[in-house]
Amino acid sequence: MKVALIGASGFIGSRLLAELAFRGHAVTAIVRNPEKVSALQGVTAVKGDVFDKEGLTKLLAGHDAVISAVHFTASDPQALLAAVRQSGVKRYLVVGGAGSLEVAPGVKLFDTPEFPAIYLDEAKKGGAFLELLKQEQALDWTFLSPSALIQPGERTGTFRRGADRLLVDDKGNSAISAEDYAIALVDELEKPAHSRRRFTVGY
Repeated sequence: MKVALIGASGFIGSRLLAELAFRGHAVTAIVRNPEKVSALQGVTAVKGDVFDKEGLTKLLAGHDAVISAVHFTASDPQALLAAVRQSGVKRYLVVGGAGSLEVAPGVKLFDTPEFPAIYLDEAKKGGAFLELLKQEQALDWTFLSPSALIQPGERTGTFRRGADRLLVDDKGNSAISAEDYAIALVDELEKPAHSRRRFTVGY
C-alpha cells in the first residue's frame, strides 16, 4: 500500500516506519526534520507541519491510508482530522495512549491515583481525541492503545488484543514492546478488524 506516516521519526513512528518498510509498503514519512528519517527501501521523507492544514492535506492526498503517530499535546486534533478528510484518504489509523483504557467499569487508567502526573495531559488529550473520532462520519478510523508500559524491546509477534480494557498479565503487569505494537498496527492496516473502533495490545 501507499501509506502516509505522520510523525515517522518519533519513538513509535520510527518502529512503524521500519515495520511498514519491512513488509514492502511505500511510505511517505511526514516529519519536521526529514534528515532524521532512516534511509529505508520504499520510504520517502518529506517535511510537513501538523498545524499547516492545507500543506498537510496536499501531502496526504493520493495515499491508501494515513497513520498518525504524533503526540496529542503537539497537534491540533481538529486541524489533523480536517486535513485527512480533505485529502480524500478514507483509512486513518491513530497511535493512541493507554491512559483512556478502563481498569474497572467506568474507571479509566488516567483516573487512578497511581497514574504518573507527567503523562496526564497527554493521556487526557488522547482520550478526548478518541471521543472526537467516535463522532467522525467521513473516515474509516482505528485507534490503537498500547499497554501501560511501552518501551523498546523484541519483535516477537506474540501478544494479545483487547478492546477498551487495559490488558494485564497474570503477574499484574501491563506491557508491550514498541516493536510488537508496530506489528499490531500494520496488521490492522493490512487486514482491518477494528474499523471505527479502538483496540489495545499487550502480553
